[in-house]
Amino acid sequence: MQILKLDPRALKDNPDDTRRSKSSPQSDALLLATVKAVGIIQPPVISPEVDGGNGYIIQAGHRRVKQAIAAGLDEITVLVVEAANDNGAMRSMIENIAREPLNPVDQWRGIERLVALGWTEEAIGVALALPVRQIRKLRLLANVLPSMLDHMALGDMPNEQQLRTIAAVSLDEQKEVWKAHKPKKSERADWYNIARALSKTRMFAKDASFRDDLATAYGIEWIEDLFAPADQDSRYTTNVEAFLGAQQEWMTNNLPKKGAIIEVNNWGQPELPKKAERVYGKPSKSDHVGMYLDRDGKVQSVAYRMPEDKKKSKGGAATADGADGRDNGAIVDAPKSRPDVTQKGQDMIGDFRTDALHEALGRAPIEDDTLMALLVLAFAGLNVRVDSGATDTVFGSRRFKRHAARLIGEDGKLAFDGETLRIAARSTLIDVLSCRRSMSNSGVVSRIAGDAIGADSFLPNMGSEDFMLCLSRQAMEAAAKDANVLPRQKVRETRAALVDYFKEERFVHASALFAPDRQDIADLIKNGEVLDDDATGDADVADGEGAVTEDTPVDGEERVVVLEDEDDHPAGDTSDDAPEAVDPDEEQDAYGIAAE
Repeated sequence: MQILKLDPRALKDNPDDTRRSKSSPQSDALLLATVKAVGIIQPPVISPEVDGGNGYIIQAGHRRVKQAIAAGLDEITVLVVEAANDNGAMRSMIENIAREPLNPVDQWRGIERLVALGWTEEAIGVALALPVRQIRKLRLLANVLPSMLDHMALGDMPNEQQLRTIAAVSLDEQKEVWKAHKPKKSERADWYNIARALSKTRMFAKDASFRDDLATAYGIEWIEDLFAPADQDSRYTTNVEAFLGAQQEWMTNNLPKKGAIIEVNNWGQPELPKKAERVYGKPSKSDHVGMYLDRDGKVQSVAYRMPEDKKKSKGGAATADGADGRDNGAIVDAPKSRPDVTQKGQDMIGDFRTDALHEALGRAPIEDDTLMALLVLAFAGLNVRVDSGATDTVFGSRRFKRHAARLIGEDGKLAFDGETLRIAARSTLIDVLSCRRSMSNSGVVSRIAGDAIGADSFLPNMGSEDFMLCLSRQAMEAAAKDANVLPRQKVRETRAALVDYFKEERFVHASALFAPDRQDIADLIKNGEVLDDDATGDADVADGEGAVTEDTPVDGEERVVVLEDEDDHPAGDTSDDAPEAVDPDEEQDAYGIAAE
């Protein structure tokens, strides 16, 4: 190694120089001003010609030599070294990277040159302080059309996503697209439309539910996407039909009980069967599960509920046992003898029993366990009809009978232990109480019950895409503020950020909490004042006005119940349409005693 002073015009350019693309005019102007002011601080590195010549080849410092000539310098200081075995390829790479970053095309050409000289990817990564994955990513430029590379070397580079798309297709396809979109001289290429014309739908291995055996059976070959983050499974395939076929076969082989494969609409949403209602909460055992493929080819599932089928007779009336009332030719039995008690007598007995039952409930001492058991039995009565929230269907006393049966012994009397009573009471409340926005809504009482037993802690994570779509911009920004998530300019970007954040955290919107509204509580408390108002209603009936007002617990409005004359409904009429006569005085006495 020696230092010499030579005329910069006598130095020869290295034909294997790493930097092929031209530097920017601003960078050249800055270097020229520095050379004119203080000269060349770091001497260029040169080596003697090895093919019989007597000149010197520039190994590092082409730009410095060029700007020295432009500055009119007669001599410059140079550092003379012996040529390396790789003709200075690695030295040139390191020198250029240290002084000014190379564009990807020059980096790729330098790496390919080093590989041709025997360097391994690992050794290049260590020498250049680059990860091996970055070295392999740059080597993908070998799949780019040479004419495209020449244009990229001029400084007009596509972004990483566009470059990934271009390098993933064949050279023949690139040639056809480049021919149609090749820019004119001194113009920039329309990389967006070039990449768009070459783009192909990708199906990723991370979205596949099937295993390698199905992938092999369908001829799926995974391709590694070296442009993707290193900590992700970036394998993909462009064989869309094979991927979707394997997904469909996996769904068919893994359908759950009451499961079905359903189609999707034009927006990628599942098409549920007719009259089916989607279940957003925890599905029950009687619910159905639909499996489908979304736009990304992922297997998704959705729970839905079907209405109960009702058997109908020939005349159209619903029947429980399937009897259609047709004459089947059976022998007609002889008329039965007159019963001991007529229908009117049975009606009177029913009235006597009811009055006695109500008086006993108001006056007789009843233990707490027995009182709870009687409450369960009451819901199993034939006069009970509940719009249930358990299955979102209307049912009568038959469903509650299964709870009451746990409390009855073989002799027909109450027989239970404490645990059985608690299970029956919980099951009955589950069938009765509901917060659904349908006919099954129990109103404010279900909110009070949930608040009393701490049901807020059982609410699911609402930070899903489906629920976030239901929130306004103000609500999402409030949720983002509480979660310390920076709101974005666009609503969908804020929503996506929140959904991503709440994958690991639990989100419950304030409006979903069980604590009831104070006004609803006040309206409920007003129902306790009805007993005081009944005296006025009784006087109206006594005066012959024939109407009494009741408070409606659903909406708080008063409704009028007309007490019709006995002539309109003669004794013995037991049809469902006939209203039952209610004695206001007797009802007041029973409940008044209970209140005392």
